[in-house]
Amino acid sequence: MLSLLKPNRMQVASWNVNSVRTRLGHITDWLKTNPDVDILCLQETKVVDADFPKAPFEELNYHTYIYGQKAYNGVALISKTPLDNVRMGFGAILDADIVGDLDDQKRVISGVLDGVRILNLYVPNGSSIGSEKYEYKLRWLALLKQYLIKTLEETDKLNVCGDFNIALENKDIYTDEKRDTHIMSSPIERETLRDVLAVGRSMEREHLKEPLPGGLADAFRKFTDEGGHFSWWDYRAASFRRNMGWRIDHHYLSPELYKQAKRCWIDLEPRKLEKPSDHTPVIVEY
Repeated sequence: MLSLLKPNRMQVASWNVNSVRTRLGHITDWLKTNPDVDILCLQETKVVDADFPKAPFEELNYHTYIYGQKAYNGVALISKTPLDNVRMGFGAILDADIVGDLDDQKRVISGVLDGVRILNLYVPNGSSIGSEKYEYKLRWLALLKQYLIKTLEETDKLNVCGDFNIALENKDIYTDEKRDTHIMSSPIERETLRDVLAVGRSMEREHLKEPLPGGLADAFRKFTDEGGHFSWWDYRAASFRRNMGWRIDHHYLSPELYKQAKRCWIDLEPRKLEKPSDHTPVIVEY
């Protein structure tokens, strides 16, 4: 007899909420209207762990994993089921002398759900090209590469998601104007991110017969090739209404997971709400 059970699917959403307390109602309402989402990865929660609003999520039977700081940055995982092996910061697997000051800002959290490690990132913005914050961003990305190499020694199934603050392709931006001299699209930022995403292509793995091919791949681009699809719009100049946006929120998947990806989409509805985040959710299903 053929099984009537549907194949197992997992949905992972990424959303920079620009303050979890300010956008709390938006987030919980979104979870109610998107019950198939298994885990929601939040960025820019902007709250210390002691003040994170756990109760509203727990009332909806979600488990919360948080890594925050006052007024800035902060990441969290909101999961239907308990996560395994939750890690916070680069220092969870890298030596302190390598990490240095790059865990002072709370930007990295991960956990394992059904054998998939989900890594939630809030990549530094960089402020302006050539600034101290720009150099910090490049150092942060270089350390991320080391973190990913170590992570990929443990698992073939990795979803690296979050606000990357980089539009990797020209079609990820609404305009070509000043693209090469704009933060989030400068050639150096793009080259650095491409180098990060290439991890695994030539890396030997003891438990694999061959090196991991292909690096990490953009789940959205597996299904949608054209431009005009964005995940962030500036609050100014009626940018959302005019669709003057950037696609800077991503799901990058390891080859094994990329093959299993069934769809990836951007949900515009939360950006239409009153006092929304400037970002909107991006969801992948595999």
